[in-house]
Amino acid sequence: MADAPSTTVAAPPSMRPLTYHLHNLEPVTDAPTVEKPADTQTEEVDVEEEGEEEEQLEDAPFIIKIVLPHEDKTFELPVCFQVSPLEQIHEIRQSIIEHPIAVQYSCFHLEHNGQRINDFIQVSDVEGLANNSDLHVVEDPYTEKEARIHFIRIRELIGAAGDRTDTVQGILSGVSVFDDVVAEADKQAGAEVPVREYNFEAAVSPSILLPKEHDPAPKTVKLITLSSWNPPPAPLRQKGHLLYLTITTNEGEQFQVTSHVGGFYVNNSSNNKFDPSPKQDKKAGVVSAHSLYTLLEKLSPSFAESFEAFQKFANRKDPLATFQIGNTVPSAPWLVPSTSSPLVAHIADPTRSQETFLLGGAENTDSLRDWNEEFQSARELPKDTIQDRVFRERLIAKLHADYNDAAARGAVLVARGEVAPLNPTEGRDAQIFVYNNVFFSFGADGVGTFTSEGGDEAAKVATGKDVFGVKLVNQLDIDGLYTPGTVVVDYLGKRIVGQSIVPGIFKQPEPGENQIHYGAVDGKDVVAADQAFAPGFEKLAGYLRVKKHAVWDKENKRHDLEASVEMKGLLGTDGRKYVLDLYRITPLDIQWMEEASPEGAEYPHRMTVLRPELVESLGKQKARDYVSAELRKRAAKKDEGSKKEAKEETKEETKEESKEEAKEEIKEETKEEAKDEEKKEEEAKEEGAEKTEEKKEEEEKTDRIDMSDFKFALNPDVFSGQVPQTDEEKEEMAKDEQDVRDACKYLTETVIPGLLRELRESEISFPMDGRSLSALLHRRGINMRYLGKLVQRSAKEEEPDKEKVDIDRLKCFREVCIREMIARSFKHVASKYLKSLPLSLTSACFAHLYNCFLGFGLNPKPQAEIDEAYRALFSDADLAFEKVTPESLREEVQHEVARRFRYTLADNWHTGVKPMQLLRETAVKLGLQLQASKFHFTQAEADAAAAPAPAPAPAQTNGQAAAESTGSKKKKNKKARDASPSSVVSTTVPHTFSPDDFVNVVPLIKDSCPRSALAEEALEAGRLSIYQGQKKIGEDLLLESLSLHEQIYGLVHPEVAQMYHTLSQLYFNLDQKDAAVELARKAVIVSERTLGIDSAETVLNYLNLSLFLHQRGDSKIALVYARHALDVWKLIYGHDHPDTITTINNYAVMLQSIRAYTESRRWFEESLRVCDQVYGKNSINSATLLFQLAQALALDQDAKAAVDRMKESYTIFKALLGAEDKNTKEAEHWLEQLTHNAVSIAKQAKDLAAKRARAGYKFASSGISVGSVTGAPAQLPGRGAAPGTKDGRNIDELMRYIEGGEKKGKGGGSGGKKRPGKANPKRRGGASGTA
Repeated sequence: MADAPSTTVAAPPSMRPLTYHLHNLEPVTDAPTVEKPADTQTEEVDVEEEGEEEEQLEDAPFIIKIVLPHEDKTFELPVCFQVSPLEQIHEIRQSIIEHPIAVQYSCFHLEHNGQRINDFIQVSDVEGLANNSDLHVVEDPYTEKEARIHFIRIRELIGAAGDRTDTVQGILSGVSVFDDVVAEADKQAGAEVPVREYNFEAAVSPSILLPKEHDPAPKTVKLITLSSWNPPPAPLRQKGHLLYLTITTNEGEQFQVTSHVGGFYVNNSSNNKFDPSPKQDKKAGVVSAHSLYTLLEKLSPSFAESFEAFQKFANRKDPLATFQIGNTVPSAPWLVPSTSSPLVAHIADPTRSQETFLLGGAENTDSLRDWNEEFQSARELPKDTIQDRVFRERLIAKLHADYNDAAARGAVLVARGEVAPLNPTEGRDAQIFVYNNVFFSFGADGVGTFTSEGGDEAAKVATGKDVFGVKLVNQLDIDGLYTPGTVVVDYLGKRIVGQSIVPGIFKQPEPGENQIHYGAVDGKDVVAADQAFAPGFEKLAGYLRVKKHAVWDKENKRHDLEASVEMKGLLGTDGRKYVLDLYRITPLDIQWMEEASPEGAEYPHRMTVLRPELVESLGKQKARDYVSAELRKRAAKKDEGSKKEAKEETKEETKEESKEEAKEEIKEETKEEAKDEEKKEEEAKEEGAEKTEEKKEEEEKTDRIDMSDFKFALNPDVFSGQVPQTDEEKEEMAKDEQDVRDACKYLTETVIPGLLRELRESEISFPMDGRSLSALLHRRGINMRYLGKLVQRSAKEEEPDKEKVDIDRLKCFREVCIREMIARSFKHVASKYLKSLPLSLTSACFAHLYNCFLGFGLNPKPQAEIDEAYRALFSDADLAFEKVTPESLREEVQHEVARRFRYTLADNWHTGVKPMQLLRETAVKLGLQLQASKFHFTQAEADAAAAPAPAPAPAQTNGQAAAESTGSKKKKNKKARDASPSSVVSTTVPHTFSPDDFVNVVPLIKDSCPRSALAEEALEAGRLSIYQGQKKIGEDLLLESLSLHEQIYGLVHPEVAQMYHTLSQLYFNLDQKDAAVELARKAVIVSERTLGIDSAETVLNYLNLSLFLHQRGDSKIALVYARHALDVWKLIYGHDHPDTITTINNYAVMLQSIRAYTESRRWFEESLRVCDQVYGKNSINSATLLFQLAQALALDQDAKAAVDRMKESYTIFKALLGAEDKNTKEAEHWLEQLTHNAVSIAKQAKDLAAKRARAGYKFASSGISVGSVTGAPAQLPGRGAAPGTKDGRNIDELMRYIEGGEKKGKGGGSGGKKRPGKANPKRRGGASGTA
């Protein structure tokens, strides 16, 4: 590719100091300063400059040399690093480990001037360390832990680690197809490769979501594993033996190796004899080395060559595509390759089962951590300096990532029943578990806490709200308030909550004492209000806009709380104040609860709280109203004041006139007295001027609106059973209730109509799928339960006199909303059947439910395929799912939609859904991974797939040959034959899905990890500086923000992907296209690996990359990225998404830039077709596209059609904008030019026909019309001449044209292939005109 990395983009953090330009984070203003005398000013400037220079010199990065140890002391390999004085030594150590020259070192320390350096001090604390100083790498003796770490590292380094079966992350987690798209782009970039014709109507093959199969990586060794002689016996452990290894080289030789404190050596053991003493080689003596890597080089002659080949193989991929994901959960694709594919092949690896020991030790103590203490200690770290904040936020992000992974693994084991409960005598839902120092419980009402709120449904919702509340509190980072680590995991229909163990949470309180110190204790019967918690809760309430209010216990005793009574404060035995149960930080949506539900479909719970985003939005709206009211008051006061001043001025004028008359009458006054009076008048004027200045200053002060009087907060405990006692309390409660009702009214009467208006007017993008829809609604503070209301409101004609265009504009939005309601309802139905099933029966359950849900078109009466052996084995399992029929499942889905969204689906809703898109939505929501197959949803699709392929070359569909489908079918049949007899029950009855299609289920994780405040501050400061015109400072701040994002989150993280996306757009606007392309490329890869190959964010990043490449001049490469994005878009949503109008139009413009005019006109026509559906044929958008299409038709030499389209464009512009509008005039000008050209072409064609007739030649009357456009690019080869110019074709070309053979020549734009003239109605312009 041509997009080489720009020097503007920062290097990875491992090769860059932690603090690059942190001093630029200080606010910069352009405020003028008061000038001082020249001498003092220069002195102060000199002092300031000296101080700044000293600070810069102290913090400036410098070069150090790393000297590596070698056996041959005659030379040294210096490796230079640029470090910062504020960097820590252990970060330099990690950089050495990751450096290509030092791959073999992992157990060492650093020395300077012969003195050992502590790994955890700063560079500035090392005595004598300066620019060009040497740091020596000194090898350390191994411990067992260090030996295990070294063994794991070397196995991964040389590619001998094999595949891992991960219970949490799933199959091919974190995969990226970007390199495959790049390979396709490189092919298309060739000058001789024509642009492929695109089929707009055909469905897209899901295979574009799968990585391509490649050759296997070169093997460096055949086998490297732990020996069966482990662990070392006690006498040998006393002598320093740590591990025993078995190595089989590529040459086929097997070696037994001893790992001891001094390194590794070959011993005398064999598979049958134990003798770990050093083996004496006749030539080399004892073969030993400190590093296992060096030992392999000595044992295998081909190792160095094969390792180099392996590195070249690994480097074919982008480094970001292979970089290990450590700080987030990688995305698990819902579609994975067939089990027979090399991409998911299960390779024999004896060490795979030994990894638990290698990672955790014999006692598995290395992986046990006190999560709660780590969390709270990290929160208590200092945050005074920027470097402190970087270290603190990076540690918190890493802790949350590690905890989320550990909690998810534990939750999966709990859900499968592999962890023993602490209270086995309790019911299943009430059982609690502890695994890996994480406390687990089920998201169900096991002890009756939520009986009045809706039972299990309310408990499930409350856990989701709680983790969201914990995340909010973590983001606010209030000193003195602590939260436990919290994760919610959904897996196989069960919801499991994982929390770090708060010290004292299991302690039984003494008689008369409460375990809870603030908030409700037992239900709401007892309320605690320890004032030691009040200050922290008051700060939290201020941020969340929660009003201090009264609550009453069962004895009607009043307690004034700063937060909801449900929110609890607990004093841990470690002395820290913990806040728990954050599921009700906002009030109930009483308007929703009081609204009548459909008959027989009551809403399942009462946990219908408003979203915090809505409360914040309402608060801002109230603040704006407050400011507007204050401004109106002041304007009224000014009007009154100006009227009074006008009256006083008239009085003063009459007084001055009378004084002047009196002066004229008195002529006997002396000149001195007159002078005295003049002086007095001047003094009076000066005093008046001073007074006016003081008035102005006072006015400026008064113009500043004091917001301290503005208060807006809501009572979260209204409508929740609180009973006020006195009249005053009742009045206050009534006022609080009205405030909440106003908030609910604001949601339904302002926010929702505002969203629909913005969508209708195309001010915001339409959502593509359920995830982008929920993100859009949640940003506005709209709960997902309002999906039904949104569909109903968007379907109403609010203005009956307007044409029906508005409804069509929101058709896409309604379709996404209905699909989301169906998908969510199916998830609830499936969870009901899955909840009590053992893991072995879940695939059969999924297959039958999906056959009833989506496969009824192929088999209207599907039968569940259950292995009879499993049926007998799990005799107590609830197999209710096998009784489900397509009709009963539809009724259940309809019932769920009615009760959860208060929307009634149409009777034939199941025939109107898009099956592939609905399959994707439900699979993502259930965490399913399906193996790639040709899913036939109707009998027609199955018959078409079974039909034999025609003899001619198959037509390509969206870049995928039709042969691929037959190939995948063969693979599927082969898989069915190769499967075990127990897994294949029936092959005679056709089914869309079989149990073998459902290969895995991954847990869905909701975490409480906060975002980095420091990185976001730097980003906002950079944006502000660029907006204010301070380009250089803005760019430095943006780079600093990028560096902070990478340091805090790691290179592969969703927040980093968003940062790359934002920064690429900013650089593009700054006209730094190379940097924009490089950042957009990174955004694509990271979003694919963390958000999903088919996520909406990934599609947007591909489109941005395509646009930036086109602007840089790489249009052919840009076309491949845009086509891939459009194909993924079709898989996500389907055809005719409103936002694809712009994408298709941009694609057509790119085609024009490479002179592919015929294909370009087809894309313009497709863009116009979608636009007519969305906006109507007589809209401004359609007129604009008609204008562009007319130009494209002219470039494609179709003069008559160009005139017709331009005439349509002119007519619409004139009707909507008037004859004097610039768009109308431009269309009129182009219409005149095109009409003139069309007449000239017709005349020229007529003259040419007459000449040929006189010459005796016969030719078809439907010849190609040729033409030109004013200001068009250079004429294409093989085209007719422009009007008024001589035809440049020679006699042979004219003869071929007359005989109808010109299309077969080299001048054709389709690689010489003959195409039927009327095969495609959109190809009216003849052969493609690619250059």
